[in-house]
Amino acid sequence: MSEAAQHTLAHVERILAVFFGLVVLGVALVALKNDWNSKGVENQVFKMMLGLLALGAFLAILAAFNILAGHGVEV
Repeated sequence: MSEAAQHTLAHVERILAVFFGLVVLGVALVALKNDWNSKGVENQVFKMMLGLLALGAFLAILAAFNILAGHGVEV
């Protein structure tokens, strides 16, 4: 694969990561908002899982924008 094709593929991959990260983040936050006042142990665990899902989506968006790039990561 040529170098230009690799760069194009990388840009498409990042655009898709941002798009689907925003979709997942939005769905998780809306579900968390709707379930916020529920009681019970199962619902507390569900809210924690939704929060972690939202956090993971947010981190994926940051990674797609290369904000989380660290030592040894080439752009």
